[in-house]
Amino acid sequence: MKKLALALAPVIALLVTAPAALAQKIPLNTISNYLNGLTTLQSEFTQINPDGTISAGTVYIQRPNRVRFEYKNSKQLVLASGGQVAVFDSKSNQGPQIFPLSETPLSIILAANVNLARQGMVTGHSEVKNSTVVTAQDPQHPEYGNIQMVFTNPTELRQWIVTDDTGKKTTVILGEGRKGVSFKPSTFAIQSELDRR
Repeated sequence: MKKLALALAPVIALLVTAPAALAQKIPLNTISNYLNGLTTLQSEFTQINPDGTISAGTVYIQRPNRVRFEYKNSKQLVLASGGQVAVFDSKSNQGPQIFPLSETPLSIILAANVNLARQGMVTGHSEVKNSTVVTAQDPQHPEYGNIQMVFTNPTELRQWIVTDDTGKKTTVILGEGRKGVSFKPSTFAIQSELDRR
């Protein structure tokens, strides 16, 4: 169930090139502050699925705990709100798969208060090709998988890779995002989508 839903995320990145001498690892507290300051974001995205296929669409993020992935040329939709994730599969006549947001590594980005300095949360923090790569997990439930986030400097989230509880990876690469966007409440309403379908 969680496998499909973690098609929620990641792909390969648009890494900004900078002189190697200027490349520095962004501190974890700076990244935490950046994520906490990110209230809303709308961006095109490209997604590399666990089976190697590629999807694309638009992602709408409203922190805390709300996200919507709309896929181009598809009725597939992933919604998170009210502490739940709903995956609407375009190929299924069944209802959506619904499970707790807390059981997906994406909840780390969407949390009301992101604190990457929390003990056991960050398992990797490095500078790679002029970008900072942070791997994080729920320290109380590492079995839920992890999320690897790629940031460019000045601090900007460019990509993430979610590894789910079965070890499958989904990559999401973000385009140029628009911050501070206002969304209708229905954008993230799972029940509204159920009624509409």
